[in-house]
Amino acid sequence: MMEQRPLWDLFITYVGRNYMRILNLTGEHIMISLIAVGITVMVCVPLGIYLTRNEKAAPYVIGLANVFQTIPSLALLGFLIFVFGIGNDNAVCALFLYAMLPVIQNTYTGIRSVPRSYVQAARGMGMTDFQILLKVQLPLARPVLVAGIRVAMVWTIGTATLASAIGGGGLGRLIFSGLSSIRNEIILAGAIPATLLALFADWILKRAQDYFNPSARAVRLAARHGAADDTD
Repeated sequence: MMEQRPLWDLFITYVGRNYMRILNLTGEHIMISLIAVGITVMVCVPLGIYLTRNEKAAPYVIGLANVFQTIPSLALLGFLIFVFGIGNDNAVCALFLYAMLPVIQNTYTGIRSVPRSYVQAARGMGMTDFQILLKVQLPLARPVLVAGIRVAMVWTIGTATLASAIGGGGLGRLIFSGLSSIRNEIILAGAIPATLLALFADWILKRAQDYFNPSARAVRLAARHGAADDTD
């Protein structure tokens, strides 16, 4: 009877022989995820801002985005085949629908959480509504807004592994290939890079979230002024 090789030995051997394919699929995975999140940010941040000006519509729009979260991923991908066919277009659309909720909700919540006294003070200084949004509300809401993008990005990278189920690219191809052939080393070759991508994206956006925190900005300004005073 032939001795079975350890899983990690099989995994290392597979990666050594197929590293270029893994890199290509990782690049596809990053591209699909970034396109989906980029579209989400371009659509949902302005939509979240609009909802702060139209409170009556907010529960309906956020509720609709919440509905998409409850639909199983494969079911949504399958339904969208009738609209976009198979391929990356279908995957990007599905990922956009899944990523909507945290971006809309955090944009809306972040702007709404800015103290009214700040808005009234800015208005008293003669600022227009657009200037108040641009110079007061959005800067103060940025940590909450980035937190929403952070959640959307991590969700998107994880859900993008299902894109190959409807003919899309990305690391899901390795995972589904491993499942169909019952080879755990191929599953790991897709799952590990996808996990590392999600962790890296989470770390980068966590740093951005901390950077935009008003208290952190105050500390940076104080340090900068202190350094300027020392040079004088």
